[in-house]
Amino acid sequence: MASSGIFIDRYADQMHSTGLEPQFHASAPSPVFEHIGEAQTAEGPRAEISRDRELAWWRRILPVLKSHRFTFLGAITFSFVSLIFQTLVPKILMSAVNRLTPGHHQPIQGIVTLILIIGVLAGITGYLSRRFLFVTAYNVEADLRNLMYEHLTWLSFSFFDRVQSGQLISRANSDIRSVQMYFTFAPQIIVQCSIGIIAFAFMLSINVVLALIAMVTMPLLYLVGIKMRRVMFPISWIIQARLADVAAIVDENINGVRVVKSFAQEEAEINRLGDAAEKVAWAYTKDADIRGQWAPWVQNLPQLGLALVLFFGGWMVIDGRTPIGAIIAFNAYLLMLQAPFMMLGQLVMMGQRARASAERIFEILDEVPDITERPGAVDLLDVKGEVVFDNITFGYSDGAAILDGFSATFAAGESVALVGRTGSGKSTVARLLARFYDVREGAITIDGRDVRDVTLPSLRATVGLVLDEPFLFSVSIRDNIAYGRADASLEDVENAARAANAHDFIMSMPEGYDTVVGERGYTLSGGQRQRIAIARTLLVNPPILILDDATSAIDVHVEAEIHDALEQLLEHRTTLVIAHRISTIALAKRVILLEAGRVVAEGTHEELLANVPLYAEVLAQTTSEAL
Repeated sequence: MASSGIFIDRYADQMHSTGLEPQFHASAPSPVFEHIGEAQTAEGPRAEISRDRELAWWRRILPVLKSHRFTFLGAITFSFVSLIFQTLVPKILMSAVNRLTPGHHQPIQGIVTLILIIGVLAGITGYLSRRFLFVTAYNVEADLRNLMYEHLTWLSFSFFDRVQSGQLISRANSDIRSVQMYFTFAPQIIVQCSIGIIAFAFMLSINVVLALIAMVTMPLLYLVGIKMRRVMFPISWIIQARLADVAAIVDENINGVRVVKSFAQEEAEINRLGDAAEKVAWAYTKDADIRGQWAPWVQNLPQLGLALVLFFGGWMVIDGRTPIGAIIAFNAYLLMLQAPFMMLGQLVMMGQRARASAERIFEILDEVPDITERPGAVDLLDVKGEVVFDNITFGYSDGAAILDGFSATFAAGESVALVGRTGSGKSTVARLLARFYDVREGAITIDGRDVRDVTLPSLRATVGLVLDEPFLFSVSIRDNIAYGRADASLEDVENAARAANAHDFIMSMPEGYDTVVGERGYTLSGGQRQRIAIARTLLVNPPILILDDATSAIDVHVEAEIHDALEQLLEHRTTLVIAHRISTIALAKRVILLEAGRVVAEGTHEELLANVPLYAEVLAQTTSEAL
């Protein structure tokens, strides 16, 4: 897994060999493939989770925690020292009280000073403990978030086809936060509970009988905690899953707001979100009900021990068998132990929620990409651009085959148009060539080399894809165009924009190329987005170019101007044009007609129009759909 920055792939000497100079004339790509890595400014995760799925959830995350062991051990050490200081106070206080009892009047100024010093030291070590602990917890949270994001970038398209983006957002935020909170508070509570051993030792040194009486409720408290943990886990999982459902609905409504409003379905979506929110409320209510049943036991059992100490200790004081200072010390020790035990219920709840969240995170991190590089994969170098589809069979997921025996050959530097009805597999051909998916049967080769035998970065740099629904980032227009070449100069960006007929409308905007587009580029028209997407691909200058209905949202007059520029740029590259308009088909020298995932005819536009009735029928159908 790469963690050293975002790789931007290009061909060396593009500025000169590709014509990305002021004239922006294309020529043959450079024969040397290079990885140009953007300098990483943020520190990446220091470790990965354990891949052993048989381990407990916290043991799987333990390697990440170990990578921050120095701050974590510092937090635990300072917390332990702080609590030791606190446990000294009751025994010193007992000594002071005993000195003030009748017949034992002695000065206590030294004891008061000692208590003040211990209090200051306890405060300093407590502060250091909390600081180191929170630093550790937030670093673990950042590492888990980075690990998840890196893994998401490596997962295949098939994964994103079946998983809602809202689910992923929820797991990358609320689920990771649940794990982080547990790592923040659990160590503190555990240390406070473990300090009970020291407190118990002090209690034994004061009075063995009272110490045993004070701890008589502890076994019962342990059994209650075990039972509470078992009943909390299922509802914790349900809460996190239903929170993710709400996030998914919100994400869909934000991204699909234009569809919702165009069909006047605002109330229906409000009802859908309301139903999901009610399910979350039910889960939280059930969670509160369970805690309401079990938390009082956890909180009040230590108080029962305090009552027993007061009862039997008072009887011992009256009987003269123990000094009154011992009762005060025992009371202080029990109050000191009561706080962590009162938080034990909260710890159990947080632990079960963290466990549920961790397992949901592992569902993502344990996902294996479908598209991976084979051992010994090599870079595509000196690409001429010959593409061969050899008897391809492919279908999405486990569905019916979209392509069934598809075969086609594209000569180097040739422009070919794919024409077919909706669902005939045209866009699928483009996705397979870029290896977004792997074929079920057959092979795809570039210059005689199977695309499964080459490195993914070099393949994606070789095959440039302009989609019919272009995605723009919420950054400046210049950054959107230069996305594939972050080192491109403004002159290069402008030349690419001119070739895509986008320069004029960009310059008419308030800040020109520095204008920041809105979410997904929706502050621009569809045609403007498509032109920027075309410029973005042209700037990278791939030897193989796929135009997937890339001018569908562009006015026919603007499209004609773009085509004039593209005709020169396509001379030295293999171009696959997925077309619906006759004007777009004109960019290609040859046309392939698809029907039911197979090639049924091929030739020039004029030849097919004159000799293949199906071709004219498909053109008429696609033209009417476009209108």
